[in-house]
Amino acid sequence: MSNARAAIAPTLIGERLFEWGSRTFVMGIVNVTPDSFSGDGLLATVAGHRGAALEAAVAQARRMADEGADIIDVGGESTRPGHEPVSEEEELTRVIPAVAAIHAALPILPISVDTAKPSVAAAAIDAGAVLLNDIWGVSPDDAMARLAAARGVPLILMHNRARAVYDDLVAEVLADLRAALDRAMAAGVPRENLIVDPGFGFGKTPEHNLLILRELSALRALGQPILLGTSRKSTLGFVLGGVPPEDRLEATLATTALGIAAGADIVRVHDVRANVRAARVSDAVIRGVPE
Repeated sequence: MSNARAAIAPTLIGERLFEWGSRTFVMGIVNVTPDSFSGDGLLATVAGHRGAALEAAVAQARRMADEGADIIDVGGESTRPGHEPVSEEEELTRVIPAVAAIHAALPILPISVDTAKPSVAAAAIDAGAVLLNDIWGVSPDDAMARLAAARGVPLILMHNRARAVYDDLVAEVLADLRAALDRAMAAGVPRENLIVDPGFGFGKTPEHNLLILRELSALRALGQPILLGTSRKSTLGFVLGGVPPEDRLEATLATTALGIAAGADIVRVHDVRANVRAARVSDAVIRGVPE
């Protein structure tokens, strides 16, 4: 275990203490959407029937838990390029029943909510979510941070930009995330409740995404746990000549292993079983086989 990882304070997420550096944790994705980029949006796969989608969300979360997921991340708005914005009312209708049903079925398993809307995040906490995943975590608006502080839940700050324009990608991502950490702590979020995400696939070109993965270890300078979300992303399809999302598993596993070697503490994935296995082998190489 590297000193950089060992120095990071553990984070209590719900009832589970996450000891960073002990191993890599796996976050399973449950998309309650009709238009997920990865093709797994449950409102689409069950022809838009909300009751069936809710049952499918619980079944998917159960399967992911059985396969070794440490966290379930529930989202109700697609973030694919060109997606249609979702109203607050619609996102609440999609997300809150799913969070409540998954929490009822798996009360100990931490649930995160993937949203940029504080109102949705607050309702999700009431329904059982214990972690906020903010894809606009570097925004000057500190409303999500103030909510995390008030409710005592950890917060993932993801890097994002409206336009993929940089003079020095890695330095600017680091600066943006450092400023976001400062804002969140000023809003009252304890340092041990903050997780950073470089935003692979968000506000970046394919070349940017590959560079940020290549230089992921630079994020260790922030002194926070690192979440990496590369699963099925379009950059992987770009590298492989245009293969569709459902055919990007091997590419995802490559980025999981490389990310862990560079310092990732959590990997956010669609295919839990395969990524858990890749993470365990990567951990054995990087950290040593657990006793």
